[in-house]
Amino acid sequence: MSKKRRDASRPLLRASPRKRGGAAVRPRKAKKGSDPTVVAARAAGDDHAALYRLMAWLSPAYPTGAFSYSAGIEWAVEAGDIRDAATLVHWLAAMLGEGSGFCDAVFMAHAHQAVATNNNAALRAVAELAAAFVASKERFLETTAQGRAFLEVTRAAWPCAALPRLEAVWDGAVALPIAVGVACAGHGIGRESALSAFLHALVANWISAGVRLVPLGQTDGQRVLAALEPAVAATAKRALATALDEVGGAALRADLAGMRHETQYTRLFRS
Repeated sequence: MSKKRRDASRPLLRASPRKRGGAAVRPRKAKKGSDPTVVAARAAGDDHAALYRLMAWLSPAYPTGAFSYSAGIEWAVEAGDIRDAATLVHWLAAMLGEGSGFCDAVFMAHAHQAVATNNNAALRAVAELAAAFVASKERFLETTAQGRAFLEVTRAAWPCAALPRLEAVWDGAVALPIAVGVACAGHGIGRESALSAFLHALVANWISAGVRLVPLGQTDGQRVLAALEPAVAATAKRALATALDEVGGAALRADLAGMRHETQYTRLFRS
């Protein structure tokens, strides 16, 4: 092989950087995260973490004691307002859309937003209002005992900076929707997803009480949950658009049930 041909073949075999004008030119590296595959994988990882935590925190197995509260449903069954699956759907739809379910959804949405926007004054305001916005002594116990338990367990197992921040701005009783909203925002979980999951868990716990009290079969319980899916979605959507000073409820019979439960002779539940 001639010297000329050997020289011509060298660039194909050489691993050193190409030179241009005497300066070494190295191949450009892709910007970190610019690869669509990498971006999609990172997003999928974030979605997985959010879903995993929501399923853990809002599971019946999370030790908040939710199973021991009926939100007045026990009295409604004794009084005859709830007799079967159809009347349970009617009662829970009112609680969800016009009663404590809607109010809790608004409080959770505003607590999440306050943490996400670093607004301590707003966080204190919504925490104080949620603790005061209950119709009976047992309802207060129901939401604050679960809120305290949720904070204690989440602080131990899933710590984040938002939890001690809540304690710093509000030293009173913490309602459950405030605790959940703060934890979700602190872990970067989207407000819409968190609110839908919270309302699903709330309704599922009410249904569980109804299934035990009426009583209903497990399949009927799932039919009730399926029937309330549109109401859950509508409540979440309305709560996200409701200002804190516009929150309110009109489920008077459900509020009275919570009060009457306090003096009910035979009780299985704490509310």
